[in-house]
Amino acid sequence: MSLQAIALPSAINPPQGLFVALHGWGASAQDVASLAPMLRLPGYQMLFPDAPFPHPYAPQGKMWYSFPQSYTFQSNVFGNQPDLAKSRQQLTEWLKSLPEITGIPLSHTILAGFSQGGAMTLDVGTQLPLAALMILSGYLHAPLATQTSQFPPILMVHGRQDQVVPLRAAQQARDSLLGLGATVQYHELDMGHEIRPVVLELMQNFIREKVIKLGEKA
Repeated sequence: MSLQAIALPSAINPPQGLFVALHGWGASAQDVASLAPMLRLPGYQMLFPDAPFPHPYAPQGKMWYSFPQSYTFQSNVFGNQPDLAKSRQQLTEWLKSLPEITGIPLSHTILAGFSQGGAMTLDVGTQLPLAALMILSGYLHAPLATQTSQFPPILMVHGRQDQVVPLRAAQQARDSLLGLGATVQYHELDMGHEIRPVVLELMQNFIREKVIKLGEKA
């Protein structure tokens, strides 16, 4: 079953690339789609998929998977949990189908995610030849098991006062990526579990410097 997504066209034809963003636990595609105008990326087509599972406590919310009881975001114990495995497969297959649907190759596709969506971005995005990854308030499900040493540029942003996903989880993810040879632009900000305007600015700058400029040089 394919993922349902909100699609926003590029203001430029043909588009420079594709921007895909994954929402967090209990949110929906609409939550991240609402940020699109503030990103100011007129050359990008945008897609915001809904996670496949209904959230147990938020009537309109979705989730990529349920959390194990007493999960700490640092135990890395549920990489093969059945609902996570299903979401991983669906998201991977959906992303691989996008070049045929949009005409934009994966090498021109940016994958971003917030919180649980950030964890999915790390899980799936490190296995695909994407243009860039953006992890906002994210974490690792389990130690990365990647078959490649060729990672796309990665942006990580986390709040020092995050009361949902501990800062240490982001630091562990960063260190794991660096240990595998990835190039990571990492920022700790004075904020909680949220996406503030300064985060959107960091995303814009990262795309312009690490994706668009590098693409022009290639």
